[in-house]
Amino acid sequence: MILFGHAAFQYLNAACELGLFDLLAEKGPLSVQEIRTALDLEKRACDVLLLGCAALRLIHREGPVCQLSADISELMERDEWTHIVNTVAFEQYIVYEGQADFTESLRRNTNVGLRRIPGEGKDLYPRLAQTPHLEEVFYRYMRSWSQLANQHLVRHLDLTEARSLLDCGGGDAVNAIALAAANPHLQVTLLEIPSSGPVAEDSIRQAGLTDRITVRGVDLFADPFPAGFDCVLFAHQLVIWTPEENTTLLRKAHDALRPGGRVAVFNSMSDDSGDGPLIAALDSVYFAALPAEGGMIYPWSQHEESLRAAGFTELRRIALPTWTPHGILIGTKAI
Repeated sequence: MILFGHAAFQYLNAACELGLFDLLAEKGPLSVQEIRTALDLEKRACDVLLLGCAALRLIHREGPVCQLSADISELMERDEWTHIVNTVAFEQYIVYEGQADFTESLRRNTNVGLRRIPGEGKDLYPRLAQTPHLEEVFYRYMRSWSQLANQHLVRHLDLTEARSLLDCGGGDAVNAIALAAANPHLQVTLLEIPSSGPVAEDSIRQAGLTDRITVRGVDLFADPFPAGFDCVLFAHQLVIWTPEENTTLLRKAHDALRPGGRVAVFNSMSDDSGDGPLIAALDSVYFAALPAEGGMIYPWSQHEESLRAAGFTELRRIALPTWTPHGILIGTKAI
């Protein structure tokens, strides 16, 4: 499966894009001929698609009759299938080409795969703003990846005593919205690069939270952070940059907090043992090859080292009960 994993993924992507799973969810079980007609595929093309999907157990086939696999049916019943589809599109249109440069990215210790993304800029994010289709794919994925885990963020990040939160690199505001909705007393300021700010503002308007979430267009490294916050959140940010850059951002967070305030690092974590989890290892290919010059799914201990270097104490780990390897690290600014 490792040797031919690229081909396995293409079956998954093709079945998503051609609508096979949606078709079987709506009308299945169906015969091969019914599938051919509905998907408008020639016989050989349909045979190839169904062979791969059946062999990979994405569908269940008995003779000429096909139906969804139990796993996909369960994901649909749990309303998680859309998140998988958005992740597949992200892998196909953003990650797939760039990871062809993974080996060279390791040799040079930089994101060589970025050359596969059109546009200008030394990291991925300004280039996405120059390519609307890729930007849409990226934000759909980030929203889904966050939603797979941020129910646990909402549950485990205690903001009872916090009145203000600074969301650094908050993307399309998916986490800010979830936290604000769960904590009616909370005011949120979201920092995002200026080109992406309108995406966040639109999400906030749709959520009806414009009175409680404010967006500020900044460069996280070049611009100062506003100050006086009870909590600073880095969600899916500290996997992008080098440990040194993470320490820089955490020092800025330390300055932005009132005494006794807390920083929360929410992203995927790898084990301190260096041998897993598998999803963290696989996701690190993307971070090594594409977004910026540094980054990976770092172990908990690496983030803790950066937190201590930035002046935080009372560090606390919260491993989240989700198949994505998410966790929360809390640090406190001394009074």
